[in-house]
Amino acid sequence: MPNNFTTQSTLHVGIIMDGNGRWAARRGLPLLAGHAAGTRALRRTVEAAPDLGVRSLAVYAFSTENWGRPPDEVEGLMSLFADTIEREFPDLHRQGVRVRFVGRRDRSYIVRIASSDLLPAAEAAGLALVR
Repeated sequence: MPNNFTTQSTLHVGIIMDGNGRWAARRGLPLLAGHAAGTRALRRTVEAAPDLGVRSLAVYAFSTENWGRPPDEVEGLMSLFADTIEREFPDLHRQGVRVRFVGRRDRSYIVRIASSDLLPAAEAAGLALVR
């Protein structure tokens, strides 16, 4: 694909993670399979962003409304989140990608990560918690 995104307007891009459940349903897959596919698509996007001139990528992945989902889905999403941190962040850090989490931490799984053995690995991979 030719790089048509070379203007200043492409220096910061925002992504809203939406539709993963619908994607899974159309394929007859479990809901969390759609969310897992979304994390893989996001990784491909992060990898491609620098070549497209994107210097900052904001990802809106979990809204306050998402807490109203069924408890098993929320727990599955939070487990997927933790697994993604463990699996992806060390390599992304080696590539120079900085990750920051912005938003409420009082209801967030970040609270659990901060009190678990995941935090040292996440911090070593360049994760920053921002209020």
